[in-house]
Amino acid sequence: VQLQASGGGLVQPGGSLRLSCAASGSFAYMNTMAWHRRAPGKERDLVAAMPNRGAINYADSVQGRFTVSRDNAKNTLYLQMNNLKPDDTGVYYCSLRSYDAGPFGPPRDYWGEGTQVTVSS
Repeated sequence: VQLQASGGGLVQPGGSLRLSCAASGSFAYMNTMAWHRRAPGKERDLVAAMPNRGAINYADSVQGRFTVSRDNAKNTLYLQMNNLKPDDTGVYYCSLRSYDAGPFGPPRDYWGEGTQVTVSS
């Protein structure tokens, strides 16, 4: 499985960006795609996770500003980021967790290369 993220860039505070992550290869129907962020000098944290069926999970810091969506026909995950703040700066990674052995078996995790988002005036 390969994940290709795109859409990062430099934006002023209050601006918007849309990230995309295209998945290719073979993975289970039951899966969760997610965005993570590694801010400078910090650990990588979850930003938003979206299973192909089920509830979406957002980090508190992005709730109300970011919207995650997915197009299952295209195996693509999106992250619409509005009202961006300097604290949103970081490398954004997408991931895919594939439940090959069903909901109770060990999943497989795949990661894409990150895309840089810089929020600065």
